[in-house]
Amino acid sequence: MLAGKRIVLGVTGGIAAYKAVEVCRLLVDAGAHVVPVLTEGAEHFVGRTTFSALASEPAQTSLWNEASPIPHTALGQSADLVLVAPATARLLSAYASGYSHDLLTNVLIATRAPVVLCPAMHTEMWEHPAVRANIATLRARGAHLVEPEEGRLAGGDSGTGRLAAPARIVAEVRAVLARGADLAGLHVVVSAGGTREPIDAVRVIANRSSGKQGYALAAEAIARGARVTLVSTVDLPTPAGVDVRRVQTAAEMEVAMGDLAEQADVVLMAAAVADYRPVAPAAGKLKKDQGVPQIVLEPTPDILAGLGARKPAGQVLVGFAAETSDLVANAEAKLARKNLDLIVANDVGAPGVGFQHDTNAVTLLQPGGEVDTVTLTDKRAVAKAVLDTVVRIRSAGADHHPRKQTEKA
Repeated sequence: MLAGKRIVLGVTGGIAAYKAVEVCRLLVDAGAHVVPVLTEGAEHFVGRTTFSALASEPAQTSLWNEASPIPHTALGQSADLVLVAPATARLLSAYASGYSHDLLTNVLIATRAPVVLCPAMHTEMWEHPAVRANIATLRARGAHLVEPEEGRLAGGDSGTGRLAAPARIVAEVRAVLARGADLAGLHVVVSAGGTREPIDAVRVIANRSSGKQGYALAAEAIARGARVTLVSTVDLPTPAGVDVRRVQTAAEMEVAMGDLAEQADVVLMAAAVADYRPVAPAAGKLKKDQGVPQIVLEPTPDILAGLGARKPAGQVLVGFAAETSDLVANAEAKLARKNLDLIVANDVGAPGVGFQHDTNAVTLLQPGGEVDTVTLTDKRAVAKAVLDTVVRIRSAGADHHPRKQTEKA
């Protein structure tokens, strides 16, 4: 749920600011892109360098000395969530009254992203009517509060006001982001990469697939709240939170996909599976002095057709078609033949499209003739378009509209 999410972490001037270091680390470990914003008071307790070293970007502290001429607008508009931990009484008062006196309060007022506030202060301050009124105001405006805990406070006091544990804060961030996630609670299975069919102990039959589109799909799915399992033949950085099952051959992928697909809500078969394999691969290395080998091939299992034949009710099954001619006709035939809910077709002969590129351009086809096109863009944007369509298919059930042509940038 946190993978790929851009989180502004506000840190204010309370003794609990040292716990924000652990909050930052937990968020980054979960795959979030964390941008720390420290108030002047926070720097009395924690160093800017510490957060710059742990976070995804250098810590920012000022409205005037940052790279952007309008840092509060840039941070507020780009954030998926703004988290303030700790949130002092002073910060709560300024935010409630709209007093934008520093970078953090400006970000809070400039953002339309969800805001999570984690108050920390002495018990007497937490219970003061002014603080309670500010809390009520902020809650009424939609801010999410992680209530302070009871325990030992600064100076040896004990009572309510202790900053919530970092793990609890991160759990609340996950929960807030999940409320708007359209794949929350679903299990998405993605295959990625090209299979490798052995000729001998050294050589293989392979293809040009890099696996980048499959990994982009996995990253997008987990960012939208899904539980994601990736069946992969390639060694790319795994998106945070994604479970990976490593395979090499079509036979291994067939077993893995068969095991996983039965309980999956969405299956995205993005892998490029070899159509043929050697009947009898050599146990050792074939040598040149043995002459030209006669390699007899046999068909590999049609994994996608098998998944389509066994597709459980309610599951969305997505296939991929890499073509060099007659793109739509070939994709439509595959869509029908393999009992798919959606097929993603691309012309791998076009510049910048498909195998080994960071970009892609695809045509999305559904049963009933609905066609969408995604012009050349990065593979994460293609993944977003694919999963947007999956969400619409799930919402619409079995109903499909007459053919229409639309274009996405």
